Amino acid sequence: MNALNLKNKIVNLSPPSMLALGFLSFIVMGTILLMLPVSHHGDLSLMTAFFTATSAVTITGLSVVSINETYTVFGQLMILLMIQAGGLGFITFAILAALSLSPKIGLKQQIFAQNALGQTSLHNVTFVAKGVLIYTLFFELIGFIFLLVAWYPQFGLTHSAYYALFYSVSAFNNAGFTLFDNSLMEFQNNFLLCMTVSTLYILGGIGFVVFMDIKQAKVWRKLNINSKVILSSVLIINLVAFVLLWALEANNPNTIGNMNTAQQATHAWFQATVPRSSGFNSVDTASMTNASTFLMMLLMFIGGGSLSTAGGIKVGTFVILLLSVISFLRRNNETSIFKRSISHELTFKALAVTLITCFFIIFGMFLLLIFEPEMEFIDVVFEVLSAACTVGLSRGITSQLHDGSLLTLIFLMYAGRLGPLTLVYLIATPKKSRVQYPSADIQIG
Repeated sequence: MNALNLKNKIVNLSPPSMLALGFLSFIVMGTILLMLPVSHHGDLSLMTAFFTATSAVTITGLSVVSINETYTVFGQLMILLMIQAGGLGFITFAILAALSLSPKIGLKQQIFAQNALGQTSLHNVTFVAKGVLIYTLFFELIGFIFLLVAWYPQFGLTHSAYYALFYSVSAFNNAGFTLFDNSLMEFQNNFLLCMTVSTLYILGGIGFVVFMDIKQAKVWRKLNINSKVILSSVLIINLVAFVLLWALEANNPNTIGNMNTAQQATHAWFQATVPRSSGFNSVDTASMTNASTFLMMLLMFIGGGSLSTAGGIKVGTFVILLLSVISFLRRNNETSIFKRSISHELTFKALAVTLITCFFIIFGMFLLLIFEPEMEFIDVVFEVLSAACTVGLSRGITSQLHDGSLLTLIFLMYAGRLGPLTLVYLIATPKKSRVQYPSADIQIG
């Protein structure tokens, strides 16, 4: 009877609870797999395995050890599977598993999937789940081919194929895991490699729904508003970041200052687009100017598109907040974009996501500053933002952190992948109040 009650409780869990437990189960299983003797060389602490598994499942990319030196080929493949599982998402796997057993999924399961995938129509759920898998495998295959060509002259067929597979999956899923200790810095002159990796993580960060809309609409005017907002915003943000970063680093000999114009443009573009959630670096991140570091932190906070492999508050959230502020300053009655109005509910949700994300970041900064009193402030802030926004970039302090700091980063990576609103729903399920109070007059600003 107790077993039956437990089963009913699990089945009746809310969508956020199911999603949280799904990712947690992936992390636990990943930790166990990495602790197996066949997965690593020498001794491996439980904290290291737990941190690596969390970073892989949440597709962040932070690591306290060298992936190539610490883990065997089997361990590296397990990390790759965790990255793929985290990128595709627990809910996508759940839907595809249900579809393999039955051509239709039940209404309750559809509502669960609808909440997890952020879809407003139940009919879109199955379509989106299939699309996520198809587009992921398609882009990873294309990336594999280009990376194989890029690495073949240097490493030969076998090693190039392995590197191409690992980096194609890691890049498209915006994971940032690397088999080289200096990420992609030793391949600065390999233009095809850098641009392929850059293209993969940009595509992964746009969002699967946008790809499916492009396939259906074919032309710009027929795209839905969400796709237009994401595509135009990503393009503008990337171009602005590219110009600013190039200008800020052009005279920095420790990054791109000693490169020719073509190389400067390549790596300025790479470093300008990578903070959106990828975690790779083609120049030394710790050697960048403070202004460039601040710009990268801002880009990490914004992130990529919804229902993508990117983190951050998401581009749509940023756009809604920006337009809402502009609308308020202009004393407009409504906020609009592409001749469509933005509801107050969307504005409140965007504000909630942003403030909750800020709370997690401030909370993480406070704890790390306590645990790591000798660390530079900018390095701590960068590390916390990278974890909370599931980016994976670091200024080289991850391996020096104490266990308390690592546990804090683990929580931030987990919360960042689930999404701040999902995590808050776990703590306090929203309830509609039947009582309406008189309005309060509180001074603002």
